[in-house]
Amino acid sequence: MVEIAPSLLSANFSNLQKDLDELKKSNIKYLHIDVMDGKFVPNISFGFPIIKAIRKDNDFVFDTHLMIEEPIRYIENFKKCGSDIVTIHYEACSNLDETIEKIKSFGMKVGLSFKPKTDINKIIPYLEKIDLCLIMSVEPGFGGQSFMEDSLEKIKKIRALIDEKNLSCLIEVDGGIKDFNLKKVIDAGVDLVVSGSDIFSNNENSISRQVEKYKKIINE
Repeated sequence: MVEIAPSLLSANFSNLQKDLDELKKSNIKYLHIDVMDGKFVPNISFGFPIIKAIRKDNDFVFDTHLMIEEPIRYIENFKKCGSDIVTIHYEACSNLDETIEKIKSFGMKVGLSFKPKTDINKIIPYLEKIDLCLIMSVEPGFGGQSFMEDSLEKIKKIRALIDEKNLSCLIEVDGGIKDFNLKKVIDAGVDLVVSGSDIFSNNENSISRQVEKYKKIINE
């Protein structure tokens, strides 16, 4: 079953728990948390205090996407503040294998992502070492961008390899996901769909109604 991972970056930070409570009512399992350092990507988001603060009253799987340089420096901190999955970028690590092993050493699941222009063949050797492959369907760093159609071929390729080798790695897609293109990424073979503004800031539906719309598309 495909799961939805609403992106915290698009939530209402003046009343954050209200938005999270709506997700709970909709039985959302995953919460996608984007951490940006202003170096690896040209934007800055939130850090440890926010994650730790929302961990107390929320039992989502914290799906933490690190868009930061040399994330190996902070792995222990993300464990302490409550992350369950830590996704790092292929391009951000001088020693990727060491970073993967450090995440595992703290009992967290490992995700690996890559920028749209990075050769997908560089990621393939790592599929057996990770728990999640995050395919970026926009340039990382900012919400609200349009979905890149060539991401569908990447999803299909990774799906075929995972199935062929019978791997347990999940496929996640992030960037420009809306209710009108959701079916395309599901058909391509994703397990986990990240959506931000379309869920938290939809002009037509409340958060819970938009989640239900997504679930209906998934169930169809």
